[in-house]
Amino acid sequence: MAASSGGPTVDAVTHQPAQGSVLGRVARLDRSSAQVLVDGATTRVPTTGTDLLVGDWVALDMPPEEEPRLVEVLPRTSVLSRRASDRTSSEQGLVANLDVVLVTEPAWPGASLGRVERLLVLAWSSGAVPVVVVTKSDLHPDPAVLVREVADVAPGAQVLAVSAVTGQGLDELSSLLGPGQTFVLLGPSGAGKSTLVNALAGGAVLDTGGVRGDGKGRHTTTRRQLVTLSNGSVLVDTPGLRAVGVVGAADAVDEVFGEIAELAVHCRFADCAHEREPGCEVTGAVEDGRLPARRLASWRKLQREVAYQRQRGDARAAREEKARWKSISKSMRGHSRP
Repeated sequence: MAASSGGPTVDAVTHQPAQGSVLGRVARLDRSSAQVLVDGATTRVPTTGTDLLVGDWVALDMPPEEEPRLVEVLPRTSVLSRRASDRTSSEQGLVANLDVVLVTEPAWPGASLGRVERLLVLAWSSGAVPVVVVTKSDLHPDPAVLVREVADVAPGAQVLAVSAVTGQGLDELSSLLGPGQTFVLLGPSGAGKSTLVNALAGGAVLDTGGVRGDGKGRHTTTRRQLVTLSNGSVLVDTPGLRAVGVVGAADAVDEVFGEIAELAVHCRFADCAHEREPGCEVTGAVEDGRLPARRLASWRKLQREVAYQRQRGDARAAREEKARWKSISKSMRGHSRP
């Protein structure tokens, strides 16, 4: 499936831009400008002061022989976000208007089930459909066993073993890339995301790099960028995530830990915290071997993170609201003076 010079399709755009403007899609963001795909060509547009994400649909004013001007950012249908790295409760948007999140986890030097769980929480929270892609499957002695292990921590998500070297799983993955749909690759450095994009595109459309001696990846993708394939589907490669700051609602955690949610229905108390309560079906399942202790520990950790983020967000919203009313009151007092 070769890369295409044509722009992404607009079938999913329900909100039409103002009359006289041109519809485009953000393919890459630089410091003060964006590369926008318009009718198969890339144009650079200043973005100073505008909150944009790769994948945004935008309306542009493109007068002849003048610099294009951003008119409007169309409403987003979905957003993939993570917690910002500044230790605040703020979220960092990664990609907008995506349909499927391809959670990529390398089979070598060893798949991290905990990382898959964390990335799946982000994926479910985005509003898109998650698919887990186990890359570098040619380096694992038994990919089928690894797929079953990953599937056990990814209920509700399809899991594929893929190798860009041997071609294993590429046809199956390609069949998921429907025309007009947007797919984002999310995973750590060294997962082979850029190599996978090149394999699906049928050519070198993104730079790739090796891994270090310890098996950890090198950052070859330094910014998010959009690649359009020949069938009209869109792939977005993202820089590798060294730390996965979880954001999202508790129901996203329940999606990832569906078996715990099902067990909790049978707990003696409706508000059971699954700690030391009598009649807890969840801890009972750990004791009799139905539920791995690692799964419960991971669930507890992610639930605490989501709750903490929600509390920090509520506190920040309260401070901002207080500051807003303080500013309004100050302004009103100024206007009331004779």
